Amino acid sequence: MNVEKVSREISGFIENSLIGSKAQGLVIGLSGGLDSSVTVKLCSQVVHADKILGLILPSKTTNQEDVDDAVALAEEIGIKHKIIHIDPLLEPVENVCSLDPDKEEYQLAQANLKARMRMLILYYHANAMNRLVVGTGNRTELLVGYFTKYGDGGVDLLPIGDLYKTDVKRVAEYLDISDSILYKAPTAGLQPGQTDEEDLGIKYDLLDQILYLMTEQGMGTEEVAQKLQIKLDEVVRVNSMMRSAEHKSKMPPIPKIIR
Repeated sequence: MNVEKVSREISGFIENSLIGSKAQGLVIGLSGGLDSSVTVKLCSQVVHADKILGLILPSKTTNQEDVDDAVALAEEIGIKHKIIHIDPLLEPVENVCSLDPDKEEYQLAQANLKARMRMLILYYHANAMNRLVVGTGNRTELLVGYFTKYGDGGVDLLPIGDLYKTDVKRVAEYLDISDSILYKAPTAGLQPGQTDEEDLGIKYDLLDQILYLMTEQGMGTEEVAQKLQIKLDEVVRVNSMMRSAEHKSKMPPIPKIIR
C-alpha cells in the first residue's frame, strides 16, 4: 500500500463529500484512539480548521489518558473541540428502563447505549451547524461487526472504512500521530479495562491477514488456515463473525408487496 497516495485519496474523498453535500463543515467524535486521530488528521488536510468540530464524549469508563490525547490532538491541528460527559445523559435512560443489571445481556445493552448516546450528540451538533458526521470505523471493524448499529455505525461518511486496522496504523505513522496514541492498546472504552483484541479474541495483525485472504483473495477457510499455518477453528470463527455481522452494514429488510 502506498501510504502517501492513500492518504491523499482519502482526504480528497472527505473534501468531495463535503462539497457534494453542500454542508458547512464536519463533526467528528474524538476518542483519543488511533482511528479517530487518523480520521481527523486527514480531514484537517483539506478542510479548514474552523469547519471541523471535535467532540470528546467520555463516560466513567473512559481513561483520562484518552481524553488528554484527544484534547492534545485537537489543539495540535487547531480545530475547535468540546468535552461532553455522557453519564448524566445515560442515567435517566437506565433508570426509566429498569432492566436487570445482573443479566449478561444488560452489560451489552449498557455499552451500546453509550455508543448510541454519542451518536445522538454528534448529530445534534451536526444538524444545528449544518455539518456532516464523520465516522471513524475501519474495514476490520466493519467486516466483523465490531461496532454498534445506529451508534458509532450511524454516520454520514466513513473515510477509513476501506482500511484494515493495520493499514490505519501505517497511515498514522505517515501522518506523524503521537506515540501515546500510536502504541496504546485499542479500546472502545465502553467497559472498564476493556480492549478491542480481548473482545475479539484475536490480535489485529492476524485478524487482518485472515480477512484479507478471505475477502480480497477469495480464499476458503481451509486454504486460509493452511496459508497462515493456523488452526482451522480460528479461521472458521472469524468467518462466522463476518456472516453474523452482515446485517449491520445493510438497510433494514423490506418485504416486497405484489400489487
